[in-house]
Amino acid sequence: MTQRNLYFLFPEMNINSGGHIAQLKFMSIAQSLLNAQPVTYKKKEKDVLFLDDLIKNIREDNNIYIIHWGPDIPQLLTKLKNKNVVYFAHSTGYKFKIPVKVPIITVSKHSQAYWGRFAPNNLIFSLPNEISNKYHNQHLDHEVALDDRSIDVLVQKRKSSKYLIEELVPALNPHCNLTLIDYWIDDLATIFNQTKVYLYDSTEYWIQAKASEGFGLPPLEAMACGCTIFSSINDALSDYLDPSFNCHKLRVYSKEYDVQRILSAVENWQLNSSNLDIINNYRLPLIKKRFEHIFKEINLFFDHQQSYPANIPAIIQNKPFSINKIINKLKSFF
Repeated sequence: MTQRNLYFLFPEMNINSGGHIAQLKFMSIAQSLLNAQPVTYKKKEKDVLFLDDLIKNIREDNNIYIIHWGPDIPQLLTKLKNKNVVYFAHSTGYKFKIPVKVPIITVSKHSQAYWGRFAPNNLIFSLPNEISNKYHNQHLDHEVALDDRSIDVLVQKRKSSKYLIEELVPALNPHCNLTLIDYWIDDLATIFNQTKVYLYDSTEYWIQAKASEGFGLPPLEAMACGCTIFSSINDALSDYLDPSFNCHKLRVYSKEYDVQRILSAVENWQLNSSNLDIINNYRLPLIKKRFEHIFKEINLFFDHQQSYPANIPAIIQNKPFSINKIINKLKSFF
């Protein structure tokens, strides 16, 4: 088996995005196991390789280029056409195709199912995002749990629906201590540990973006810190959210119903550790083990490509039924 160098491609290195930060974590895991380096392709940065310079000067058989930034995937696939490429799939819905020679690593079962349908002949793996150990219920560190959670309800404005911000927050505000965060925070662990109930509703954001919630870290991080979760369960959030068992579904039927359930959760909130088994599935030791196993198989797959061509027939993907096209065709006969 050929042990190849890994090059993680980024548009630039400083981006406030969940997908970007998650990919930096994957690169850190790779660097602890293999020879891995960051590469930028839009902006040259100090002490970081630049893609155009890199591909001129290295032997291609010994390298793997790892791409992830959704809007740039088609142009990167063209640029790296004859090279070993791996696609790290976070969100879905960008409507590009992945060549059969390119393995796909998905960060959620939702993304895995999507590519299982639209890239049925590709090598596909699941490697969820890591939840840092700083996200834990600090109150359980004490022999006697400390009840000093001063925030009844926490909401982040980023990616939240109009319903959550414009209707639910004003309805809750007079009845509880609600904190609305409207700026980027690098480390939410301390705030989550001051919070009883965390609200998250990203469905509208992702529908308007015509893409999917690739993983949804905040509800899982809040859960790890002991918060009660009220959330939408769209896309990858359904990987780990289980309404009425480890969370509550938000935006159900009426605003009054949501308010009633949230205030009840605040009033009856108590410390618990029942979700630790779920959280442990996303901790570093397990992610690291899966990462190492996946890249062993990917290296063997690229070895195989050197001797054999792709020969499994493609599945014809039928275009969606369109009544407008049928009407227009009928009009052409009259």
